Amino acid sequence: MVLNFDFNVVRSTEFGVGRDDDEEGSFVLIPVDAEVQAALQEIATGTRETMAETEGEPQEYQPSEKYSSQEYVVAPIGSAEVARIRNLHRANNLRIDTTALGDPNAITCYFAKFTDSRDRRLTAIRRATQFKGLLKSRNRLVRFVTDSLQIVEDETFKLDHEFDLLIDSAQVHILRPSGFEFIAKLQQVIRDAVPDNIASIQEDMPFVDFSGVQEYAARHTRAARHVASIRSQRETQNVSQSLLKKACKIHGVNVKTSGGKLTVAVGSEMTFLDILDRRMYELELVENAPEKYRAGSRRRVGI
Repeated sequence: MVLNFDFNVVRSTEFGVGRDDDEEGSFVLIPVDAEVQAALQEIATGTRETMAETEGEPQEYQPSEKYSSQEYVVAPIGSAEVARIRNLHRANNLRIDTTALGDPNAITCYFAKFTDSRDRRLTAIRRATQFKGLLKSRNRLVRFVTDSLQIVEDETFKLDHEFDLLIDSAQVHILRPSGFEFIAKLQQVIRDAVPDNIASIQEDMPFVDFSGVQEYAARHTRAARHVASIRSQRETQNVSQSLLKKACKIHGVNVKTSGGKLTVAVGSEMTFLDILDRRMYELELVENAPEKYRAGSRRRVGI
């Protein structure tokens, strides 16, 4: 993997947290000393090294895909799904709040913003589950002070070994997709984007009436994820009307033609989206006994 950042010459390091203190949430900076800055740089370097161990080029993140807990994928910096993260990465002069750790339950994530010798930026973010875990714990912590163990009375925060994602000028490099989705507030972002995504697909497929599908996706997050993936794949321009009707018949999607357009019946919306998202397929290994399946993970295979 190649990041547009020089880890060997880090000119500045800032630390901050994301807080769930309003509908959008907020990001603030917290001053840290040189030792913490060095630790943050080390964690970011370790994250890059873990990503680099992945074989081949990372796949582009797809909202409808099911990922493992740790899987390296990327998202373009300009995509709608990363808007919240992109705004943090590009933000200048974030507000400093030395009291931001006062309510650990409000902390959703922590982040580090790095600048190299050429003024290139790298932002690293981690969901705050372990970071604030010790504050909730009733376990007693001890430390050596003047050759003896003493109870630590102060609130203690724990940094993780890796970040969930790294952002450079071109891409969001995602190591833990679930962490990325939580930090990006992806569920709401994708549901809000349904009208725009449907409008884009509609331009490619004018022979389909998507109004019912749009209403369904606006109410169901899983359907909204499929709509986002279908748009991002950019493979709807050449969909054949006759072949689409044939696929709908094979997989039991109830469609009818009205005013020269295909209309998807109520109850068939999700399977129709599965077809457009290339998740439905049929095998016939036993003569006259076709088998129909839905793919949980969609990866194109070379022929």
